[in-house]
Amino acid sequence: MKQTSSKNNKFIGYIILGIIIFAIVNAALSDDEHDIDILNDSDFNIICTSDNKDIGTSLEKYASKEGIDINIKYYDTFDAIDELNTGAKYDAIIMSNSIWLSMLDSSKVRTSSLRSTSISPVIFGVKKSKAESLGFVGKDVYTKDILDKIKTGELSFSMGNPLATNSGVSAYLEILLNLAGNPEVLKSEHLKDEKLISELKEFFTGIKRTSGDENFLEESFINGDYDAAFTYESSIININKKLEKEGKETLYAVYPVDGVAISDSPFVYIDNKNQNKKDIFDELQAYLLSSDGQKELLQNGRRTWFGGVNNNAPKDIFNPSWGINTTKYITPIKYPSISVIKEALTLYQMELKKPVHVVFCLDYSGSMYGDGIDALTEAMKQVLLGSDNNIRFTDKDKIDVIAFSSSIIDVWSTSTGLSRADIYSEMENTSADGATALYLAATKGLEILNAENNSEYIPSIILMTDGKANIGNVSSLKSYYKKIKKEIPIYSITFGDADERELEEISELTNGKVFDGKSGLSKAFKKVRGYN
Repeated sequence: MKQTSSKNNKFIGYIILGIIIFAIVNAALSDDEHDIDILNDSDFNIICTSDNKDIGTSLEKYASKEGIDINIKYYDTFDAIDELNTGAKYDAIIMSNSIWLSMLDSSKVRTSSLRSTSISPVIFGVKKSKAESLGFVGKDVYTKDILDKIKTGELSFSMGNPLATNSGVSAYLEILLNLAGNPEVLKSEHLKDEKLISELKEFFTGIKRTSGDENFLEESFINGDYDAAFTYESSIININKKLEKEGKETLYAVYPVDGVAISDSPFVYIDNKNQNKKDIFDELQAYLLSSDGQKELLQNGRRTWFGGVNNNAPKDIFNPSWGINTTKYITPIKYPSISVIKEALTLYQMELKKPVHVVFCLDYSGSMYGDGIDALTEAMKQVLLGSDNNIRFTDKDKIDVIAFSSSIIDVWSTSTGLSRADIYSEMENTSADGATALYLAATKGLEILNAENNSEYIPSIILMTDGKANIGNVSSLKSYYKKIKKEIPIYSITFGDADERELEEISELTNGKVFDGKSGLSKAFKKVRGYN
């Protein structure tokens, strides 16, 4: 009897040891500093930019039919470059634009067999009635014509964030080069021209909303109320298909005649000295470039012809009544060097970007005690005090932080003279306790932004919670949001046991988005900053 008991105790001990080991390993894998995508080496692993998801889907369908095991991971353009430069082992890239391949570390990523899959011009799509009233229909339109309408307050637009998306940086470079007079080579000295900087600032006052990815830009445009979108021609086509289906006014395509940015979505092999992988790549690439593959991309509004014009492009896709023009030559912009592009992006972040007014609603309920508050404080340290150009604020931006639990604990604001360092200090000295009144906090954030001049600032709320709202209800938030009649998006970050259904309901109400913070709050806060 004693022997059996000893064996049972030993068995129980092994189980406990196993649980402890699992917990340690699981914690290590979920650590923000060691967040690694696990890739199966037996699969054909592809990294694809999010704006090329339709190409990825096309490849997945073909691979499934042919019995090829492929694994596609989607990243925003610059995140994809960062991922590859860490040394992560992929077998191929579907990149947004060939120019970004030069940013890869050649000692870690050896590329070959580059072929462009399709062409996507970056253009303006303006509501048809607005385009007619602005005089943009049936005539040549220059970038300065668009600038003039922005100056008078007649035109505003949404676009991808130049610091996060290919469509955004392409649109920015298009504007920059056209307003600079399209020099043979754009150089650093052009970026110091005060007249050019002044015109660029005026142009970006027209931004009503930015997005951290092209797919969400389409969704938010359809669900929102905007005059125009500055994005891919294929996105304008996709937006119009959905608007037409819903009986809404469609967009009219405007191609600036002084120059248009072109993205070519190349499919590129990464040479890891594996002939089997090279054979798979060759088959996949051959499919994309085949008549069947190109036809599928054509259906998504991508130009599958290269150079010149196409008088026979299908009119049900490239609809002339939408201003889509395949019978006229497009003048492509001349991309500058990567070093000048980086300098231009710093200029955009620090001087040109329209100021934002962001309200952070942060959960300090009892369930956040300990590791939760530590992770939140560290994430906000990076947001408020970090040096990363992709997430840091400028002195022109306004920041409010609402700390909440059972009620509003406190509101700290740069508008009242607090510095970002002051706000962080207040956060460090605030403890977690109580219940979760997230609807009350979100409503308070809306009250703050409702008093703001939204023509001068891009407003948004970033809501972080680790649980379920147990004080108040969503109806009060809905009532207030409908009362103010302003589009102020609420972006939510989930953490711990957050109720995603509640947060999705808030996002649907405000034309916002939910982000997953369960694998790391710092990563999630960096992601959401691309949307404001």
